[in-house]
Amino acid sequence: MKVTVHNTKGEAVGREIDLSDAVFGIEPNEHVLYLAVKQYLAAQRSGTHSARETSQMSGSTRKIKKQKGTGTARAGSIKSGLFRGGARIFGPRPRKYNIKLNKKVKRLARISALSAKANAGALKIVENFDFSAPKTKDARAMVDAIHGDARGKILVVVSNSQPNVRKSFDNLPNAKLVTAQSVNVYDVLNAATLVLTEGSVDSLQTALKA
Repeated sequence: MKVTVHNTKGEAVGREIDLSDAVFGIEPNEHVLYLAVKQYLAAQRSGTHSARETSQMSGSTRKIKKQKGTGTARAGSIKSGLFRGGARIFGPRPRKYNIKLNKKVKRLARISALSAKANAGALKIVENFDFSAPKTKDARAMVDAIHGDARGKILVVVSNSQPNVRKSFDNLPNAKLVTAQSVNVYDVLNAATLVLTEGSVDSLQTALKA
């Protein structure tokens, strides 16, 4: 698959880059994409929710009324969850929501996500770039030139972290900058436009080729 290379102004530079069909040209596996997104969203949950149960409550353990003859249910302690101010019955406990996926599934999910963007025509390639200083204005100009009038988010993938570039993109609400090593399926699918630098293409194809 050949894709035209653009500069940061959105102009074609007169050459094309050859994308590997093994990484950008497969039939996306929707179920694997679902699993990868589910894993990502589950990992965002802190899992620190907690409620006090009977053993954690402070209060008297005196039996509050006699066992029989009251015409009501038995009650052993004012800390019971049946009473107002009592403990939480089967309350939430701190836990981890992490979901485990094996390496082959995660690799297939990333390839499927990249291929889905390529098949939809939402993938663009730009030359490797750097900013002389952190300037949100330069990042905004680049996003406007490449993203055009398209609505939605834009994901820019670079080969390595460059401080000036990273800081320039930090304040753009509809743009996100990641390195090729940290790109994930959720970010790719959540973006309306996926922008890869030439260096990041080489990194992705090297990492994801079987």
